[in-house]
Order: sequence, then C-alpha cells, then structure tokens
Amino acid sequence: MEWVEVTGTTIEDAKESALRQLGVEADDAEILIVSEPTKGLFGRMRGEARVKARVRPAGPRPKRNRSRQERSSERGGEPRVQQPKKEKAPAAESGRPKQQKSNGPKNGRNQQTGERRPKQEEREMADGMTLEEQAKVGQEFLKGLLDAYGYDASVEIRKLDDETLELAVTGEELGLLVGPRGSTLAALQDVTRTVVQAKFTARTDRILVDVAQYRERRVAALRRWIAGIADEVKASGEERPLEPMSPADRKVIHDAVGEIDGVETRSEGEDSRRYVVLIPSN
Repeated sequence: MEWVEVTGTTIEDAKESALRQLGVEADDAEILIVSEPTKGLFGRMRGEARVKARVRPAGPRPKRNRSRQERSSERGGEPRVQQPKKEKAPAAESGRPKQQKSNGPKNGRNQQTGERRPKQEEREMADGMTLEEQAKVGQEFLKGLLDAYGYDASVEIRKLDDETLELAVTGEELGLLVGPRGSTLAALQDVTRTVVQAKFTARTDRILVDVAQYRERRVAALRRWIAGIADEVKASGEERPLEPMSPADRKVIHDAVGEIDGVETRSEGEDSRRYVVLIPSN
C-alpha cells in the first residue's frame, strides 16, 4: 500500500483526514509525522501539520511445522515409527540459591544480559522524573547552544510557581535571541522543549525560556493592557473575548484580572485556539 500525504491545522486534524482518506481505523494504519505547526506570538500557529499514512501491511502467514510422518507420506515412503525417548534423570541440585537478575537501569540496558530495555519501560522511568530534572536537561542544552554561538551568557533555573519553571538566560547583547516581538525567543523555547521531550515523555509546557528579562517585561505589559480592557468591560457591562494566547500569557491574564474587582475571566476554545473571555461581575 502506497503512502498518502495529508495536511491539517493540527496533527490530530491531519491524522483524522488521513484515516478518512484511507477508510480505516487508527489501529489499521501506520502514520508518520512529517512536520508540525509552530507557535508564534500570542499563541498563533505558523505553518501546517503534515503527516504520511498508509494501511498497515498484513503480516506473513506463519510457517506450519510438519511432522516426520507427513513429510514421509508426501515422499511416498512408509511412515517411520518414532521410538519413545528415554527420560533423563533430573540434574542434582547444587544447593546454591539462584541469583536474582537485577533490573537496575544502566544506559537503558539490563545489567545481567546487556540487552536494551523495552521502550515502554524507559517511558515509565521518564514519567517518574521531576520537573526540576527536566529543567536541568533544558539548561544544559541552552548552555551548549550559547557556547556554540559565542555568547557570554548564563542560564539559571527559576521557580515561577509550583508547576512552572523558567530557564532565564542573562548576558550581554542577547537581542538576536529575542527577535522581532519575541519570535526568536518563542522558537528557542520550542526547540528547548523538543530536546527535553526527547528524553522525557512527561509534558514540558511548564518549562519556559526567557532571554534578557523579555518575558518579565512582557508580563508587565500584559498587565497594563488587560487593566484597560477590564475598565472597558466594567463600563459596558458586556463580555470581551481576547485573541488566542499561549498558556503562559493566559495565566498572566487570569492572575491579573483576579486582582481587579468587578470583572472575571474564563477560558474557551481548544489547543492553540484557546482564548480568555473577560466577564463583568457583580
């Protein structure tokens, strides 16, 4: 079965379109992710999702082991009578206890056999890693990246709340790492998360990257902006939907509005289209 290539706004949309085109269920198809859309400013997605899919090939028929009598009959000979096998006496016990095999991790291999651990087992181990351990992987990646491009900068892990850590890059002349309206910073964060995701299957959207306190300044700007929107909502008494934003920006909006009397927030939409609505309250 030949591969078909399908695009969509998200990976899930592309997968569903591919399954409809093939006319099979997900269990009967092989799907490869070719490219994913990337997040831009305020959570807007750039590019499109692209996947390749095909109907899963049927496995080969298992070989049937024929008996000697059947092979002999096919050759036209008389079936041979199989002599009963002599039973072997059980080996004497040595008296030494059997050594238990160790399943301790060492480079993803079993210490006794040297065999590679199953991927599922490695995933279960990765899921048990803490957010701090994931952040250290991202920190080492950023340090190596900065050194490779000749930046004299440091990377510090900062705790924003119980569920969010920030990798703060500080140094001189880091403007190129921020880019126009933070576009390069957004890409740098996506790459860092991808590196962490390659080692840990747990979610990585709680790891943020900031360069030269750009995100800190952005939080301050968002707070000033939403304060003006909140005043308009209170004056008009009407709900005000905002444009889709990233989880980090939505959190800033929720926290800022929570400190303002007479207005509340709720989130609507899904995935990259999720946005905040300001609501007048009594």
